Amino acid sequence: MKKYISLLFLLLFFNFSFSQELLSTVQVNAQQIQGSNQQAFKALEKSLRDFVNNTSWTGKKLQNFEKIKSNFAIVLSERDGNKYKGSIVIQAVRPVFSSSYESPLINLQDTKFAFDYVENENLIFNERQFSGKNLIDVISFYVYLILGYDADSFQSSGGTQWFTKAQQIAQNSQNRGYDGWGQINDPRSRSILIGEILNPNMAQLRQTMYTYHRAGLDGMFNQDQTQSKKIIFDALMQLKTYENSFQQNYFFNTFITTKSDEIFNIFNSGNNGGIVLNDLKQLMIIFAPKFTDTKWNKWK
Repeated sequence: MKKYISLLFLLLFFNFSFSQELLSTVQVNAQQIQGSNQQAFKALEKSLRDFVNNTSWTGKKLQNFEKIKSNFAIVLSERDGNKYKGSIVIQAVRPVFSSSYESPLINLQDTKFAFDYVENENLIFNERQFSGKNLIDVISFYVYLILGYDADSFQSSGGTQWFTKAQQIAQNSQNRGYDGWGQINDPRSRSILIGEILNPNMAQLRQTMYTYHRAGLDGMFNQDQTQSKKIIFDALMQLKTYENSFQQNYFFNTFITTKSDEIFNIFNSGNNGGIVLNDLKQLMIIFAPKFTDTKWNKWK
């Protein structure tokens, strides 16, 4: 009987783990655009929210508790007719097993967000071609990025199929007259980011992401955390291979920035077992020197 219960538990957890549709909030802030109809931006906000949450991105139909929680925060700064410019912040979290804690998967700001939009127009996604207006292309790119990050955290390189879709969107969108898709002279472009993610040289970072979350964080809420902390410590120390090449790597730096608070908190609570925390401290000072005084030097 215990075997059947265990099998049922594993099946339920497997289904939960691989949920790959979104439960997303969307905010559109247009306060910098004077004299515009703010109600139109509320309509855009609703259209984008419906687009993200109701589009079948993976072909799976899931209940809300299975979906990936995410947020798209758009700040519009310029308008010229139906043309808009601004920035967008993309955030997503991942549940941690046996807890109410949600671990940040991605938190990045894209400052080269421009698009054309006519109020109440239909938002329809076609992964095979550029939309012509850049709005759904950018949003869809980041949706698949979130799906990829989530899948990578549950299975080693499990997000490749979704990252590949994001790369296709990036390729469709290049040379279409919109910033943010370039492959040269723009180290923080969407094309650069997805290219780095799928680059074999970054396989270690993706493996670290999987081990960190699935073997590390998912065991952190056991009574004895020392084993999980050791796993997370070892996974992070594997990143030493990027010590001389991380500076201009958008993918790597996004990971460190997104995870810095969490990494600090994991090892700031004491009871770190036999790990040599100073080794990780020195590595974090190299990777994220701006946090040296506020985080890493506070580790004891």
